[in-house]
Amino acid sequence: MKLVVEQPAARWYKSEMGLADGDAIRIFVRLGGCGSVHPGLSLGVIKDAPRRIGISEIVEGVTYYIEEDNLWYLDNKTLRISFDEKYEEIKMAVE
Repeated sequence: MKLVVEQPAARWYKSEMGLADGDAIRIFVRLGGCGSVHPGLSLGVIKDAPRRIGISEIVEGVTYYIEEDNLWYLDNKTLRISFDEKYEEIKMAVE
């Protein structure tokens, strides 16, 4: 199980969310949306202080993480967060 945040995506989050070095972004399971792994569920993001990190990656000075209690969503796969320049949007793919 792995979390990969590509640098262009990290720069986009930093700019759009006004993040500074040392901030943390929690990736969490939420009801609804267009998730591809579990019908009716998708992933959300919020600036938040970690409590029980399951996996994390630091990119551009910001910690991106998933709490232990949300790791089931990945089912031992990799979550890759990238930025689609053509559509100017974030892509989250479970691979």
